[in-house]
Amino acid sequence: MTTHTATEERAAFIEGSLQVGDPVADAVIAEIDKLGGPARHLVNQGLKDGLSSLSDVPPAIAALLREAEAVPDWVDTKPFAEGETAYLSVEPVWTQFALALGSLLPEYSTPRIARVLTGTGRLENATQRRLQETGKWINSVVLPGGMLPGGPGYLDSVQVRLMHARVRATKLRHGWDPAFGVPINQVDLARTWLDFTYSPLSALEKLGITFTDEELAGVYSYWQYVAYLLGVDPGFYRNIADHREAGEWYAAINAISGEPDEHSVALTSATLEVLTGILSELTLKTPLPLTGDLVAAFARHILGDELSDRLGVAQTDLVPLVGLFAERNKQTRRWQRMSSEAQQQGLKENIEFRRFLMGLTEGATVYEQNLA
Repeated sequence: MTTHTATEERAAFIEGSLQVGDPVADAVIAEIDKLGGPARHLVNQGLKDGLSSLSDVPPAIAALLREAEAVPDWVDTKPFAEGETAYLSVEPVWTQFALALGSLLPEYSTPRIARVLTGTGRLENATQRRLQETGKWINSVVLPGGMLPGGPGYLDSVQVRLMHARVRATKLRHGWDPAFGVPINQVDLARTWLDFTYSPLSALEKLGITFTDEELAGVYSYWQYVAYLLGVDPGFYRNIADHREAGEWYAAINAISGEPDEHSVALTSATLEVLTGILSELTLKTPLPLTGDLVAAFARHILGDELSDRLGVAQTDLVPLVGLFAERNKQTRRWQRMSSEAQQQGLKENIEFRRFLMGLTEGATVYEQNLA
């Protein structure tokens, strides 16, 4: 049980972290702005081939590469591998629902995050592309071998970290309101990390896809290393190994996040529209109007009516149908736990489909373009 003193310490830590960005990555962006193309080349080569492959490396870039390459001693390969398998055991369609509805929509409810995202113009004007790029990053992280040094998930995660630093620098140069804290501050990074761990895992449970305590510990262990590469302060994630601790951090961050605003509603509307199109065409293959009602039903089942109303999610009579999908998922999960053959076959199919989804993202992502 969390003591009153521990709760106060957590609240003070969160409050102070609103004013902290990512000093290591921010210094790299300042160095790139000063040195130009050669600095970008050094970062790209260093991420792929290691710091030792470079010579005459500027100090900020060298510091970032040293940090990224230094795998923390707390990374345990056994739960790490179990976490990767547990995440991949879920059919991609349910991961799409959990991430889009259980992760992104609650994240948009935080005004300072929504303000940054609408300020870039990407989620409103190029929503499908932005969601595809997010999906590409997630799949690069969770597919086998992705987090090895130089692997796709390793590269993408550090590139995402530097993209956050670029946005932070740009916002600070263009009249950012300090009342919101530093743009993309440590609290926002921690909230985003929870929205790729606690939020989707909780959403999946509401959809009938549960995890054992050992599987949850493995998933959190795996994503702790992702947090490390993203530059999140370890104070936010190192003690999280289950939903209880994650939920306490999530609630504490939510308590200072504010109520959804017009930016939150705009982002929600754009995301639901794009998700409906993707599911109608690629996954569910149901007519657009029916798919839209289903998406709204899943959103309301996962988020509840109160938050759904604040985010402008449409009312629908299909919410009771979600229970049928959840029951189907429970039965599938139960069968896979009983049959190793079924489990391995499901894992193989899920990996193949995730690789297919990655291939849909053509051209360079915005986080790759940042270092082009």
